[in-house]
Amino acid sequence: MKALTADFRPGTAVPTTAAPTTPVPAMTLLTHLVYALAYLIAGGSAGAALWALRPEADPLVAWLVGALVVLAGALIHEAVTRLERERKAARRIARLNDRVEELALLLERRLAADSGAQPDGGVRYDAVMQEVKLLQSLVARLTERRAPRPPSASGERRPAPPSAAAVPAAPPMDDAAVLEAVRDALKADRIDVYLQPIVSLPQRKHRFYEVFSRVRAADGQQIMPDRYLDIAEREGLIATIDNLQLVRCVQLIRETERRQHAIGFFANISAATLADAEFMRQFLNMMAQNHALVPKLVFELSQHAVSAGGAVTMGILSQLARLGFRFSMDQVTDLAIDLDRLLRHEFRCIKLDRALVLDPANAGRIRELRHRCAAEGIDLIVEKIETENQLVDVLDTGFDFGQGYLFGEPRLSRKPE
Repeated sequence: MKALTADFRPGTAVPTTAAPTTPVPAMTLLTHLVYALAYLIAGGSAGAALWALRPEADPLVAWLVGALVVLAGALIHEAVTRLERERKAARRIARLNDRVEELALLLERRLAADSGAQPDGGVRYDAVMQEVKLLQSLVARLTERRAPRPPSASGERRPAPPSAAAVPAAPPMDDAAVLEAVRDALKADRIDVYLQPIVSLPQRKHRFYEVFSRVRAADGQQIMPDRYLDIAEREGLIATIDNLQLVRCVQLIRETERRQHAIGFFANISAATLADAEFMRQFLNMMAQNHALVPKLVFELSQHAVSAGGAVTMGILSQLARLGFRFSMDQVTDLAIDLDRLLRHEFRCIKLDRALVLDPANAGRIRELRHRCAAEGIDLIVEKIETENQLVDVLDTGFDFGQGYLFGEPRLSRKPE
């Protein structure tokens, strides 16, 4: 919610409506050790007592009884720990909900006061309040239990390339730790948005920015998309991440409008987000009040997602296209592209990997694809251009747009002012 606080005047006090919550200290490492020692001693004592009472019995039975006592103690320990973790998460979400309500109240008061002084005050008020409602609904979803989902196909979402300058080295994390970090980051508004330019060739003028999301852990370290995306997909969190990213995109587009910058934004979107009827309804209501921003937002789907998209997914794309949205296809691995299908659903860009474009075995098919796309009004973007020599080779093939570290690494976006 930090993006909302940028509009507050310095020194403005935020009203506090929620009753103070007394923090409950979490179990310390010493407490866990004491619990573990207790059920280990209990298990050993049970086994020894059974052996002493029934010396004629098989010693293995006594050992098994002791092991069962230890196992029961460990299960109780795990249950208590999980309940404490859930209580802690519930308290944090409650505080976050209170904070969102306070921000909404303060925004409503300030923007209502400003609407009379500024000609566009009413429009800005409606736009910001739409974003507040979206953020409120996203926070509320964190309290819901999500059923586990099957893992997504490899390569369904393209992770952002790492930036050596921006990403601190993080110790290895197992899947459970990554999942906990993602949930914590969603609750604490630590899903950072990074932008990487897409340039026209050969001028290298910035025409678009691609938007990436990265998770920032509590200690400041970043978890890259290739580490958390599949886990978030399985646990039903990917739509929430996408939704937050889309709200941030709208804020970025509005900021460029205010600064009169003619630039667009590419945002990855998953099938889970497209199927999220509640969010899409609220998002489209917000865009209906900001219809001038629609042409500047390009939804990006992988070739696998487009190929595997059923009637529901493609129907949603058609509805979005009728509202003026455009689409881009990336992660292309098969050059046998059905351009007619893409055109029917308003796909106006295709991204191709530089290695795929420069592979001599693909020269004929690349040439044919470029000519067809030029005739149909589809822009081709070559990505992962890292060196000047690679750029020269790409320019020789006649492409008009490029993306890669040569033109700029993904950079953390500024919060709207």
